[in-house]
Amino acid sequence: MRRFGIELTPEHPTEEIVETARAAEDAGFDTAFVSSHHFNRDPFVVADRIGRATALDVGPGVVNPYETHPVSLATRMGTLDETTDGRAVFGIGAGDRSALSNLGYEHDRPLRRVLEAFKVAQRLWDGEQVDHDGTFTARSAELNFDVGEIPVYVGAQGPHMIRMAAKHADGVLLNASHPRDFEWAADRVAEGLTERPDSRGEFDFAAFASVSVAEDEAAARAAARPPVAFIAAGAAEPVLDRHDVDHEAAARVGEQLSAGAFDAAFDAVTERMLDAFCIAGTPEQVGARIAEVSRYADSFVAGSPLGPDRTGAPTLLAAALE
Repeated sequence: MRRFGIELTPEHPTEEIVETARAAEDAGFDTAFVSSHHFNRDPFVVADRIGRATALDVGPGVVNPYETHPVSLATRMGTLDETTDGRAVFGIGAGDRSALSNLGYEHDRPLRRVLEAFKVAQRLWDGEQVDHDGTFTARSAELNFDVGEIPVYVGAQGPHMIRMAAKHADGVLLNASHPRDFEWAADRVAEGLTERPDSRGEFDFAAFASVSVAEDEAAARAAARPPVAFIAAGAAEPVLDRHDVDHEAAARVGEQLSAGAFDAAFDAVTERMLDAFCIAGTPEQVGARIAEVSRYADSFVAGSPLGPDRTGAPTLLAAALE
């Protein structure tokens, strides 16, 4: 695997997140992605703190080009690359449609928006002055400081975004947890790579999987219920069908979430949903599932919730992978 990464969700105080990042580095992880949600702490601030406290590659995982203008994202990434001595990684994706709608943003032409955003960023990092008129507008945009080479990873689930990433980006963060999804996605990556110019270099197909690990299997699966509820509620029908997840059951979870009845939504998560949308269990069970996923992916990024003990989870994960 090219990267052994971890996703950290800044829903907890920043120093606690940094502590988990230190534990991840000690356990052998090399990259930390900080998730981006408007209701949590700022991912760039947290990423900077992680970069100062560790030697990990670090960046947002993932930001969207709707809430923040793409030129401003390029500036913030360039700044992070400077403060981390060239260890910044740019994770960018289309964002969550419902969350963006709550803020008044239209989730229009997501694939084109993501592609244009990181292409403009790359031109700015190369020192160009950029005029752009597409899904967003920029006039005479430029950066007045030097930026190094920043790898771009596209967060993706759907076939078109996966193919676009394989053609244009440095990597894809496939938001999935089941080997069946990665087997399907590997074909989409292969399709995109047929159109990838050699000049773009190697491509990293990274599994960006929800993981919950603990010595107690039941505790690990219980900790996985909150993220799995959100994943199941937002899953497309073909994804539900791929895992034989009942559409009505997934809809009930979504209805409870929309009503703010979070405990009821988490209780409504079925065992099949847990198996489909999270890698959850003991270190041995988690290690076996990651090995299956890694038949298709180049890199592995362990995403939230990590487990009932967030700080101890990186050590358990590293042991599982050994």
